[in-house]
Amino acid sequence: MPAPLVVGFDLDMTLVDSRPGIAAVLEALAAELGVEIPVHEVTSQLGPPLDQLLAPYLPAEEIDAAVDRFRALYPDLAVAATPTLAGASEAVAAVRAHGGSVLVVTGKHEPNARRHLDHLGLEVDTLAGDVWGPGKGAALGAAGAGVYVGDHVHDVAGARAADALSVSVLTGPSSREQVLDAGTDVVLDDLTGFPAWLDSHVLTSRLADLEERLVGLGSVLVAFSGGADSALLLAAAVRALGPEHVVAATGYSHALPAAERDPAREFAEGLGVRVLTPATHELEREGYRANAGDRCFFCKTELMDVLVPLAAEHGLAAVATGTNADDLAAGFRPGIRAAADAGAVRPLADAGLTKAQVRAASLLWGLPTWDKPAAACLSSRIAYGVEVTAAGLARVEAAERGLRALLAEAGTPVRDLRVRDLGADAARVELDADLAGRLAAGDPLAERVRAAVLAVGFADAEVDPRGFRSGAMNELLPDPERWR
Repeated sequence: MPAPLVVGFDLDMTLVDSRPGIAAVLEALAAELGVEIPVHEVTSQLGPPLDQLLAPYLPAEEIDAAVDRFRALYPDLAVAATPTLAGASEAVAAVRAHGGSVLVVTGKHEPNARRHLDHLGLEVDTLAGDVWGPGKGAALGAAGAGVYVGDHVHDVAGARAADALSVSVLTGPSSREQVLDAGTDVVLDDLTGFPAWLDSHVLTSRLADLEERLVGLGSVLVAFSGGADSALLLAAAVRALGPEHVVAATGYSHALPAAERDPAREFAEGLGVRVLTPATHELEREGYRANAGDRCFFCKTELMDVLVPLAAEHGLAAVATGTNADDLAAGFRPGIRAAADAGAVRPLADAGLTKAQVRAASLLWGLPTWDKPAAACLSSRIAYGVEVTAAGLARVEAAERGLRALLAEAGTPVRDLRVRDLGADAARVELDADLAGRLAAGDPLAERVRAAVLAVGFADAEVDPRGFRSGAMNELLPDPERWR
């Protein structure tokens, strides 16, 4: 897996607008000390340590005491008066959404920095205070931060000291020209643009990781179903290795809908790779036919038993599957275990690419599969415990084909559609949620949908009012942990 995402943020004028609170403390401090402090001027230059900000207005021997008094006054006068800057909460949430850790590295006195975070509800994993400029590099490096976001040229220096990517926001005293001259990598007007930038950065990083992994293989046979995941993997392999070092292999069996075959072959041929369509014989495996919770293990084992020798025959170094990072996180995936047992590699998952990122990358690369609906094998429509047979698979395929034709004729577009064989000749139809809701509410089309399913041999059929749900059959499995 790729290195964990760790993003550091400065605090003052990056996450929070500390000017009102600091102004209130400075005014109280000036009144106590009987000195003139140009509050507006000082708060317009926030960033350097407090002793540097006070140095022009106090004798050197009085500064340490003034700093101590400032910090004592701070909790009561500054914390409640300090709001977050636009986009701050969303920026932290964006890091979390990518499974990352959030670090705050600030020149502010650490106890007061903690008070701000707690008061504003900004949850961070690590806080390092009382550090400034290049000195921030040690805290960033210790946490493994790959990105540091700040508003000052000295924040750029901190990022550089940690060999982290520097992202500058223009909400503090440093101008665009100043942060660019200091060597920042990215400039944003404010944090509202950070989530979109982070999405792009993470995707770019993970695609680079994917390319590196594929180059390391040298050559590869891609287990190609024609779906979005394996399509991106195939395209990435061609980019990394050249089409002469890549082969697409699609296992043909009763479980692969006929409608999926030609589009898959045409996509692969369009990339310039050899396309192999070996037959697989899942139905000859007792465990597959029995259709217990580990059915996918036997299916994938059959596929690997065909593809691994095929890769060796064609002089290819590895067999790769389109498993993505979300598949690994889902947990209940016996097929993934079977592929791993056979020595197959999973470059998408190992690069950390999620399903959403697979689709985003596919759109970026202009692949027609970027928005292709999930298309699991036909056996996934058969309820666990109901024997999988060629006739049963054909009946489900015919029902889905008939329903798509019916809905197209009725001018009712549908994206996701499943006919689930529940056993005892009963079927459940899952459709896009809005369409399922219409049918459940009494749309006349509901009876035609039911009739189309009955026409292929089911004795009973119902439309699930909850709509399509990927992996819905797993909901009926009493103990999925048993099959992992």
